[in-house]
Amino acid sequence: MKLSNQTSTTRRKFFETAGKMAAVSALANVAIPAVHPAGSDLIQVALIGCGGRGGGAAANALSVKRGPIKLVAMADLFPERLDKTLNDLQLKFSGQVDVPQDRKFLGFDAYKQAMDCLKPGDVAIFATPPAFRWVHFTYAIQKGLNVFMEKPVTVDGPTSKRMFSLAQESSARNLKVGVGLMSRHSRPLQELATRVHDGQIGQIILQRGYRMHGPVGYFSSLPKPPGISDLLYQVQRFHSFIWASGGCFNDFYIHIIDHLGWMKNQWPVKAQALGGRHYRVSPEGVTYVDQNFDTYSVEYTYSDGTKFFFDGRTIAGCEQIYTSTLHGTKGTGIASKHGDCGQPSSLYKGEMTVANMIWESKVSPGEEDPYLNEWNDLIDAIRDDKPYNEVKRGVEASIVSNMGRMAAHTGKEITFDQMLNCEHEMALGVDKFTNDSSAPLIADASGRYPVPQPGIVTAREY
Repeated sequence: MKLSNQTSTTRRKFFETAGKMAAVSALANVAIPAVHPAGSDLIQVALIGCGGRGGGAAANALSVKRGPIKLVAMADLFPERLDKTLNDLQLKFSGQVDVPQDRKFLGFDAYKQAMDCLKPGDVAIFATPPAFRWVHFTYAIQKGLNVFMEKPVTVDGPTSKRMFSLAQESSARNLKVGVGLMSRHSRPLQELATRVHDGQIGQIILQRGYRMHGPVGYFSSLPKPPGISDLLYQVQRFHSFIWASGGCFNDFYIHIIDHLGWMKNQWPVKAQALGGRHYRVSPEGVTYVDQNFDTYSVEYTYSDGTKFFFDGRTIAGCEQIYTSTLHGTKGTGIASKHGDCGQPSSLYKGEMTVANMIWESKVSPGEEDPYLNEWNDLIDAIRDDKPYNEVKRGVEASIVSNMGRMAAHTGKEITFDQMLNCEHEMALGVDKFTNDSSAPLIADASGRYPVPQPGIVTAREY
């Protein structure tokens, strides 16, 4: 693949033909039952992926305004993780958790068993690493289930195309699908977007985003210990491996990338970037084997030439900056004051000072938590039978994250179209994985996995 010359499929042409692609997909002839009837009573939920974010999503689901809603099945690869999350949820939501032993499922096919416990119109939560997203979504559509899927949605070009087609399938069957880009459900950011799109700070001419802090999650990994397979180790420590999660870049940075694209009301068309692995030895002197860079700096460009600069750093002991800002022809704005969508948002007639402030967001009681808002919005759509499908936008945000990551990892400018059409599918056969399968990444004799080499490996990321 020659990234610099690949122009065979533009985004516009792809989206125009997406419906045709859906029509010939494997699901085209599957009869889908009607979705959950408007105003009906109990909505059942199955949780697929029982880590921290999965447990958080399940707790949000059980906290919605318009119940009744009940968790009835759970699936994971790791029994201790499933049991811990189940115990935590039972303590807080004892009357809404009904997951007996025979509805606790383990293994790579556990997602099917969990969804088989639901009826059409119920909700499946996907909180596994995104490499499995298209596999689980395909089965949910076959079962006529509504879905809440965590971000990111995809990590490479082939699965992005697959998910675009599945988005068409699910919409055609009137299924409701939420994507865990909760910034879109932050009430301050929603009002900010309205004000910015109405021109209150003029035309946006610059955006800046920062997420810089110490190591979190599974950002770095030491060599695989005994007693666990390469595949299970890579799934367990998914932030460390690009095939599983898009690495720290996608999982950590996608929220700011998403909401700044929303404020601009378009997606960047290209990215150039730099980054590096600076501190790759543990305090004990053992070399880390993950694929992440410690620093990333991306210059995104929109079609009108506007720049969006994003800086990410995951190094302990450095200045911590975690915010996003807007610069317009008539003023400036703070989208997120701290975090992925930290309140309040604000607008200024010039420099970002109290004296120049022209608006600051306020939130109605009960609307403060965007994680809960996104669930209330999804359940409202299910109960009121309103069109609701966030998958296409979730895939687009993932592609923009992917192209920033690939630009840093290859040292090349990467366009949206090049990222979408990149032929490197990082986890071939993920739909057929078993506990005995080989991992998508194979370690060398020292236990190290392939890492990006900018300027050396340029047609793919490793």
